[in-house]
Amino acid sequence: MSNRRSSRQSGGDVSRISDDQIIELVSKLGQVLPEIGNSRSDKVSASKVLQETCNYVRSLHKEVDDLSDRLSQLLATIDADSAEAAIIRSLLM
Repeated sequence: MSNRRSSRQSGGDVSRISDDQIIELVSKLGQVLPEIGNSRSDKVSASKVLQETCNYVRSLHKEVDDLSDRLSQLLATIDADSAEAAIIRSLLM
């Protein structure tokens, strides 16, 4: 295993992660991904898990942006002192 992949320096300390730990982490990550966690296949490559993770994070980011835009539009159409505005503010706190 290359030194670059197996260690990380932080303030002079070197921490190592084993291949078994990487396999376990990739497996856990795959379990929480909708595209992989729901599949019936037992074996999924680490590269597939990482690619799907990137895709999923991108889709979540886009969803957050879309919801933020919708909320901004909604807030622009209601009276700031209305009951609806108070409910939205309480949900955002």
